[in-house]
Amino acid sequence: MMPNVIAYLMLLVWPVVCLMLFRTQKVERAIIWSILGGYLLLPPLAEFNLPLVPAMDKISIPNLSVLAILVLATEHKMRLLPEGRLPRVLMALFIFGAIPTVLTNREPILFEVLSDADPILFLVDALPGQSIRDIGSVLIGQVLTIVPFVVARQFLSSDTGLREILLALMLGAIAYSVPSMIEIRFSPQMNVWVYGFFQHSFEQTIRAGGYRPIVFLPHGLWLAVFVCTGAMAAAALARTKPKIERWKAVLWTVYLVLFLLACKSAASIAYGLLLVPFIYFAPRRWLIWLSVVFALVAVTYPMLRNIGAIPTDAIVAKVAEFNPDRAQSLGYRFNNETQLLARAAEKPAFGWSGWGRSLVRDSENGEILTIPDGRWIIVFGSFGWLGYIAEFGLLALPLLLLGAYALRHRQAVLSPYIGAVALVLGITLMDMLLNATLTSFTWLTAGAVLGYVERLNPRQVTKPRHALRRTPVMSRNPIRSRRSLL
Repeated sequence: MMPNVIAYLMLLVWPVVCLMLFRTQKVERAIIWSILGGYLLLPPLAEFNLPLVPAMDKISIPNLSVLAILVLATEHKMRLLPEGRLPRVLMALFIFGAIPTVLTNREPILFEVLSDADPILFLVDALPGQSIRDIGSVLIGQVLTIVPFVVARQFLSSDTGLREILLALMLGAIAYSVPSMIEIRFSPQMNVWVYGFFQHSFEQTIRAGGYRPIVFLPHGLWLAVFVCTGAMAAAALARTKPKIERWKAVLWTVYLVLFLLACKSAASIAYGLLLVPFIYFAPRRWLIWLSVVFALVAVTYPMLRNIGAIPTDAIVAKVAEFNPDRAQSLGYRFNNETQLLARAAEKPAFGWSGWGRSLVRDSENGEILTIPDGRWIIVFGSFGWLGYIAEFGLLALPLLLLGAYALRHRQAVLSPYIGAVALVLGITLMDMLLNATLTSFTWLTAGAVLGYVERLNPRQVTKPRHALRRTPVMSRNPIRSRRSLL
């Protein structure tokens, strides 16, 4: 089934929704809910395909809307580049590294069959090559992808911004529990009822004699990860509440943990059961250091996997001792990764680009033989080492810088929210080893953490601590005069 009129109407209306948010809410909240609201409410898969530009969908439309409003309709002066040299280099690689990828993939990939009767090759299928005009579209797509990173670095790095991130995660998860509970009871149908189509394989929503919800997200795994981060955010906010008010936030935390269990996703449940109490009880600096560990694992695992240093057979055998079904699923993932790595090794520097060219296919009929799960293998196959280093470097670097600062300045006063935001980013990076759960909100949290670290650079550390905490990030008047826009 194809998306209905409501799906495309929602995509068209969302820029207006974003503008109304900026006119009625403070800038931090407007940015967060423009991006998070689009992710949670807009239809998956539906998109507008325009010439020479990337597809306009539930990711690119909110990102473009936020950037356009901040540049054209507010008085804020945008600071697009990070302060440090390394983040700037990684941003440049992320955006412009797509150029050699396009230029080295201009040849089509043909699938031909030799006739038995006559020695003639018949063209069965073909994957198109990239052309020079695709460069513009790819560059625009890369720029739109990191808009949340750039914007959050500037506007969400204060205590207010960090708290708004956690509050949005908690409230978003609570609100999403209503349609999710309906799907758990009656089967995942929200996207069908509202947008007229189902966005994935229905069989993958059946778990443990029931259903796991999906609502308007790409897959039930995406929803479970979001609920996990919502529970983590609730625990962090509960910890900062005065004791007399804390019980309400604790109840919401317990509610979201129970909701997470109902999502029936083993990995996200494990994350939540480990991290929610950790966030509530552990010293705040421990949250930062654990996020650094997650970032290091996320960055180094693909490298070790690529050189065959990960004992995959031993891992599968160990998991099989406790859960044979999970071991079978994990073995299938490892097998796919092995085949995809062999395919990526044919173009290791810049990758195979888009159109599914990085997938392993039958040499005669073009049938897809592998399914990429982890985000890292998708990036590595499509953009090679250059793209992998740029993307995972941009996402992990803020955590590494934050950890280094916390280690060097053990007596410095840190935001009560930064540890939880860092841990949300860290566990998302970990999950990206298994699933392609990179979202705009992941970029947003990475940008907020980087911006916070920049506020703690040596030029500002010499100021009194109270001055650091009270330094305003922006003007509170987000919209220009009525003559400037309308």
